[in-house]
Amino acid sequence: MARSRRETLVALACVLPSALVIVAFHVWPLLYAFWVSLHRWTIVPGPFLGLGNYREVVGSPAFWQSVGVTGWYVLGTVPPTLLVAYLIAELLNRDLPGRGFYRVLFFTPYVVSPVAAAAVWKSLFYQASPQVNGWLAAQGWQVSPHQIWLLQPRGLFQWLAEATGHQLPSWAAGPSLALCCIMVVAIWTNLGFAVVVLLGGLSQVPTEVLEAARLDGASGWRLRRQVIWPLLSPVLFFLLIVFTIRAFQAFSQIYVFTGENSLLGTTSTLTYYIFETAFKTSGRIGYGSAVAFVLFAIILALTWVQFRVVGSRVHYGGER
Repeated sequence: MARSRRETLVALACVLPSALVIVAFHVWPLLYAFWVSLHRWTIVPGPFLGLGNYREVVGSPAFWQSVGVTGWYVLGTVPPTLLVAYLIAELLNRDLPGRGFYRVLFFTPYVVSPVAAAAVWKSLFYQASPQVNGWLAAQGWQVSPHQIWLLQPRGLFQWLAEATGHQLPSWAAGPSLALCCIMVVAIWTNLGFAVVVLLGGLSQVPTEVLEAARLDGASGWRLRRQVIWPLLSPVLFFLLIVFTIRAFQAFSQIYVFTGENSLLGTTSTLTYYIFETAFKTSGRIGYGSAVAFVLFAIILALTWVQFRVVGSRVHYGGER
């Protein structure tokens, strides 16, 4: 009995430091932020509002615009990143000379400071590109030689329609051209991590399974759809979850690109909207905390849907 109690005390002593860190830096700030979201909190504590801030969030047009911008950002970064990364990983999975060099080359953007990378990309997008604009004009697109892509609040679909002499209603404008520039940088940043992870997954596909499938007549599309993708589904599902959450939480690159100008809200994602309302303009920390918890609920709900819909199709060790 004494030995069992001593082992329990030793185990608690080992766990206690980590538990204290988690409580101090995760649990307590989370509970305190929720408490703040229930008040009219600015620089100093304000009166208790209950769910007043949450009701205001749901009824705010600016909030729903940010939800739409965030949705476009997620759709415009996560699927393209996974698709391009898989194609690159398939190429690098072959016996190519210098494969290790290419791994390092693709992974380098992921370890570069996001702020520094965004600043470099901003210098490219924030100036007119006569070469690119001239090439587009030569192809029949109605593009000004002095067009600066990062300052364009027009929607992508709207711009494509106008460039070809057509018109679209405002609700079908799509993500702004400025947001598309930010999406390009996000894809470039995350691509290396996805390539390395997918390359590791492809290297774990058993060679004997591929040979058996080829003997059965599977090749090309059929081999990928019936053999490679099911075996790679845990890796793809992991990247889907990670990149979706990361896209919802993206802030630093968006802030560097937009600065003090969110182009009529067309680049204002939910995280930028939280920063804008809580710190930049109105200083409404209580309202910003409420938006943060609504964002948390959205991410939680979407992750649950992904586990229910996509997770049920993931193969682990030959089982579904």
